[in-house]
Amino acid sequence: MVCSMKPEVRRSVMVFLIELVVYAGLVTGYFFLVLTFLADWLNRIFETQRQLYAALALVLIIIQGVLFEALTRFLLSLVKPRTED
Repeated sequence: MVCSMKPEVRRSVMVFLIELVVYAGLVTGYFFLVLTFLADWLNRIFETQRQLYAALALVLIIIQGVLFEALTRFLLSLVKPRTED
């Protein structure tokens, strides 16, 4: 089925798969970094100040999304220069 695809569809699928692999690597790395460096601190805040913990969790989620999007976009620009649509 992949062999019979149009070249532009095939390229889009390949770019998507590359992005998926890069993003999966970033998420895995982020998980282990947070687990290593922030787990004890976040656990103490969770046990003592739940409202602060909830706010920090939301902030970390937003920061993670923004940073991953920017980093993924940058890495993909290295792989495939952007074309005018």
